[in-house]
Amino acid sequence: MSDQLTLSAEARERAGKGASRALRREGRVPAVIYGGKEEPQTIHVEEKALVKALMTGFFMNSIIMVEVGGKKIRTLPKDVAFHPVTERPEHVDFFRLAKDATVTVAVPVRFENEEASPGLKKGGVLNVVRHELELVCDADAIPDEIVIDVTGTEVGDSIHISAVTLPKGSSSAITDRDFTIATIVAPSALKSEEGDTTKEGEGEEGEAEA
Repeated sequence: MSDQLTLSAEARERAGKGASRALRREGRVPAVIYGGKEEPQTIHVEEKALVKALMTGFFMNSIIMVEVGGKKIRTLPKDVAFHPVTERPEHVDFFRLAKDATVTVAVPVRFENEEASPGLKKGGVLNVVRHELELVCDADAIPDEIVIDVTGTEVGDSIHISAVTLPKGSSSAITDRDFTIATIVAPSALKSEEGDTTKEGEGEEGEAEA
């Protein structure tokens, strides 16, 4: 699991678009903490600290301890809104986590041992269907990534979720089908060569029959 992150925050005294714009001018980002059978709490965080946390690459999959007025609240980021032009963060939603909570998160997939795949060594291409897996995890055991070993895969093979060993405490959020994560496909040049060979073979058989 990624390291736990901490963000200092202050309570928002005023709500509304005008108040939010004023906060952003001061280098602050409006945010809200909700869930956990408690009332939503409006806060704001320092933009620089938030950007630094976002740059870690695992912000959305990390437990974030939001410190407000000396009290630390255990949360999971659920959404970050960005300005369409400047791409600066404009608002953050934090979900309050209860003790022993389970969460649904999107965890990135990484493939390894591509050099040990006969299909890829022959010129096949790893066609990634899902770059992330939606998992249900223990809040204290969110994996940074899911590593999939492609050793031994051939052109035409598919990798399904049933073939992936998930970390303890994690399960697929999609349970109604054995979905495909990636396939090993032939490159277009290889497909063309195979097609030409087939046509030549058909012509030779036709001549022999005549």
